[in-house]
This record gives sequence, C-alpha cells and structure tokens, in this order.
Amino acid sequence: MILNRINLLAFGMMAILVLSCQNRRVQRVDPNETIDLSGRWNDTDSKMTSSAMIEQVLSGPWLINHFEANNNEKPVVIVGLIKNNSHEHINPETFCKDLERSFITSQRVRLVQSGEKREEVRQERSDQQNYSSKSTMKKWGLEMGADYMLQGTLNSTIDQYKKDKVVEYQIDLELTNMETNEIVWIGDKKIKKFIKD
Repeated sequence: MILNRINLLAFGMMAILVLSCQNRRVQRVDPNETIDLSGRWNDTDSKMTSSAMIEQVLSGPWLINHFEANNNEKPVVIVGLIKNNSHEHINPETFCKDLERSFITSQRVRLVQSGEKREEVRQERSDQQNYSSKSTMKKWGLEMGADYMLQGTLNSTIDQYKKDKVVEYQIDLELTNMETNEIVWIGDKKIKKFIKD
C-alpha cells in the first residue's frame, strides 16, 4: 500500500515535470527586432548607442581638422577601455565591437587592434620569427600607431517607488589625441526605461 502511494506520487511528479517542460517554446526572431523582457541593458540598447555615437564622432569637427592638418590622410583610431560603472553586469565587448565595425564600414578612419587581441597578434608575430620562412614572416616595428584613442564610461541611475522604476543609462565617450593628450571630441547617449510591474 505504501509502495503504491510512493509510486503514484513519483508518477504524478514526473507527469507535472513533463507537462511544465512542454509549455516552454523557443522561436527564432529577426536580430533587428526590439525585444525588452527585463528592462535591463540589452542588444538593442547596445546597437542604438553605438550607432548614435558613431554618427556623432564622425560628424565632429576633429575629423575635418585632422584631414586638413594631415594632407587628407585618414586618422588612425584605437578603441580603448569602455568602463561599466552601471548597476548591472554589462559586458562592453559587444558595444565596442559595434563601434569598431561602424568605424571600419564608414571608411573615414583607420582602426588598429587593441588590448588582448593586439597582444595575441604580437605573440603570433614573435612565433613567426622562429617558425616561419624569411619570405613570409612579418617584421617587428611596423605596426601602425594610433592618432586617437576612444575611451568612455557606461553609467546608470535608478529611481524606484514600490515595484515601478525608471532606469537611465548614460554612455559618455571621449576621443583623445595620442600625441598631445588633447580631448578632441566628447559625445554621449542616454537611454531611459520605465519598468512597471
């Protein structure tokens, strides 16, 4: 009798588990579609911000000034650290990649590698000195130096009353002349979300 009840209970729990798993659906959606489930920073925010920032930076007077001072040569830009000071765990890598992609596709600036990826390239070049033929190995000391470095911060503020809240994200970017340390451009983008439960 007790064994039958245990078996019946186990069967009932198994049935509930199977039925609850059947309610979950996954569907493919257009990557450009805006879907905001949690109200937190998401892919749409990253794309909107990088698009707005690239438009701002490429329309700034610093670019014309650079062309005029350098015989119409394209400036060389390196994307540095975008620091996350927000209340959320946000990986700025996707945002940085959106910026870099936009710089390249604009064809108005040249982009050089930064951070860990630059170190990986240098390690490969070092390996080539020992393992590649002289005709194919790449030489040291020929890297393109950046004229400007893009850096910034991502901040957030929260205003909350009971379960309702307003979250504002502010992204500030600065472009610095590498030789003179002069800040030649500052831009920002704000995103505000009202989250109601």
